[in-house]
Amino acid sequence: MNQLDYFNLKDKVSVVTGAASGIGFATAELLAEVGSHVVLLDIDEQKGSKVASELRDKGYKADFYKCNVTSAKDCEETAEYVKNTFGRVDVLFNNAGVIRRKTVVDLDEKDWDLVIDVSLKGVFLLSKYMIPIMEANGGGSIINTGSGWGVKGGDQAAAYCAAKAGVVNLTNAMAIDHGPQNIRVNCICPGDTDTPLLRLEAKQLKLDEGAFLSDSAKDRPLSRLGTPRDIAKGVLFLASDLSGWVTGTKLVVDGGGLA
Repeated sequence: MNQLDYFNLKDKVSVVTGAASGIGFATAELLAEVGSHVVLLDIDEQKGSKVASELRDKGYKADFYKCNVTSAKDCEETAEYVKNTFGRVDVLFNNAGVIRRKTVVDLDEKDWDLVIDVSLKGVFLLSKYMIPIMEANGGGSIINTGSGWGVKGGDQAAAYCAAKAGVVNLTNAMAIDHGPQNIRVNCICPGDTDTPLLRLEAKQLKLDEGAFLSDSAKDRPLSRLGTPRDIAKGVLFLASDLSGWVTGTKLVVDGGGLA
């Protein structure tokens, strides 16, 4: 096998949640570039349909399907759509997430529930319905989006830290349970990445956006924010045959921030 073929996802089907923007879109685009047929999932139907169309205009294989990952009904119907349309799923990138920058004292119960439901429950629900399709096809790769704050705590982000820590350890449990079906399960843990979500944090904290982004970058050894493409490259590694004996691990992609 040519070493470049390790990254070749031709004839593979990849499902990406939170795919209408940020890390989700960048990853969907990169997976499409290496040959995968990508199914973009998002709650934002208008934006999701638009970016899927943009990928098709570039000659890539991409479809959009509206899915609220906090809904068991939506996730089950999405899995049925993928199964009936493509007959397989080889890569599942559980990426959808939200953040509320508040302490436990300031946090409303509804915001706690929202963050936990989207970021953690969503991983559980979509995996629940996609894993049987993967198993029937001989295996696959699941990548869950954690965070540096899923490994180490952060300020004014109690629900987010709890959700992402849950994702990290849920990844371990899934890797143990589904390894016998040749399903690898890993976690990517981004540091501060220049996405709409990071810019929303500045707004929630009532901080100047430019100063916030600059401060988020300056203390990292690589002295810059991550780009969505930086994270997408890590996901591609975990999705590809190059990581064929990697499961139950967390890959921190943060410019050295945790170091």
